[in-house]
Amino acid sequence: MAARRTRSGTGSDSRDGAPAPAARADLARVQAVLADTWRREAALIVATVARMVRDIGLAEDLAQDALLAALDTWPRDGLPDRPAAWLTTTARNRALDLLRRDTVLAAKLVQIGADLQAREALTVPDFVDALDDARADAFGDDMLRLVFTACHPLLSPDARSALTLKCVAGLSTEEIARAFLSSEATVAQRIVRAKRTLAEAGVPFEMPQGAALRERLASVLEVVYLLFNAGYSAVRGPALLRGDLVHEALRLSGLLARHLDDAAAGPDAAEVQALDALLALQASRSAARVDTAGQPVLLAEQDRSRWDGVLIQRGLAALQRATVWGAAHDQPAGPYALQAAIAACHARAATAASTDWAHIAQLYDRLLAVQPSPVVALNRAVAVGLAQGPAAALPLMQALLAEPALRDYPWLASAMADLLARLGRHGEAEAGFRHAATLTANQAEQALLLRRADEQQRLGRPA
Repeated sequence: MAARRTRSGTGSDSRDGAPAPAARADLARVQAVLADTWRREAALIVATVARMVRDIGLAEDLAQDALLAALDTWPRDGLPDRPAAWLTTTARNRALDLLRRDTVLAAKLVQIGADLQAREALTVPDFVDALDDARADAFGDDMLRLVFTACHPLLSPDARSALTLKCVAGLSTEEIARAFLSSEATVAQRIVRAKRTLAEAGVPFEMPQGAALRERLASVLEVVYLLFNAGYSAVRGPALLRGDLVHEALRLSGLLARHLDDAAAGPDAAEVQALDALLALQASRSAARVDTAGQPVLLAEQDRSRWDGVLIQRGLAALQRATVWGAAHDQPAGPYALQAAIAACHARAATAASTDWAHIAQLYDRLLAVQPSPVVALNRAVAVGLAQGPAAALPLMQALLAEPALRDYPWLASAMADLLARLGRHGEAEAGFRHAATLTANQAEQALLLRRADEQQRLGRPA
């Protein structure tokens, strides 16, 4: 484990071919480029540095140092030609400076030098050791290695998920708290304790093998799922989606589905394929979820010709593999398989009107049995309302209003407002949509909810 460092000088930011700065840029543009680059690349920078220092918390500190260096350097010297490469090189060089200075780690410099990701080190890499490492890690992916490290069984399931969303998705504590329907203070404590636990235990930054991999796999699947959700419905900001998180989650689920055979995945083999199916089928609708102005489009109003056929085929094929594996091993469908089956119902429907909502409601019944949660119950109520009519769903929705976890959940208020609108109770529906808009920090969602409120206001006016 790398020892904790103290802040020091600027380090050697321009070594190892860091891109030379381009022409001086104005401050506003520099800040915009830096913010965008950091949002997209921070997790990969942390993963790259964590491989060197073997400490997630320390890697985050070093990545933040690189960000501070950019804030100081770029406005003065201009934007580098490759901003992401500049940040990565700076963070890596800070890590190397730290390792050279730290006398506690002096004996480990040879090991660091052997790492293919730290070729700047002072020793010649041992080819045999590097080859053995590559053989042991079938994925060869720093981001996936970071996820498996953060999902160590020393941590509680909630701590694993919170730490991974912080490190991989780069979400703020507030955003993670919203995702977990929890308080910021609780989430912040989980993350701090998780980093401390991994550091004090000397958990290596590596891909586990065999039983150790299977032990962490369920948690890894969960955090990839949460990573996708964080991108598919961005917690805050002007855009409905964060495409970078959606694509990264899809990439990780694809890696797992391609490289984990039945023996490696064990009893979670079907769920590995099912998660890839679910994410691909959900992501297939991304382009149609917003109009040309970037405004959200409801599922029933989406242009299905804009759904991605390649992703739909990927998802349906993965769902078939999950179904075959489950049948062969007499294993009932798990949560991801059931959610993927629901997404497949939408993908197979040529029009919104032809969607088999009765079957979707049945699938939600099964999902609620294996994964009881207020959010699943809410989705089931919505499906019942679309299968049997709003009157059938109203008592289900009213019961959920007393659920503490959903007190500030915007989509409960929105779903209730939608039911009231379909029942012709326009004044109540308007109030419900306006209340829902106050509960979300995403500006695109707010705009959609307020538009729906305005529509109910018009419908409620006397003729």
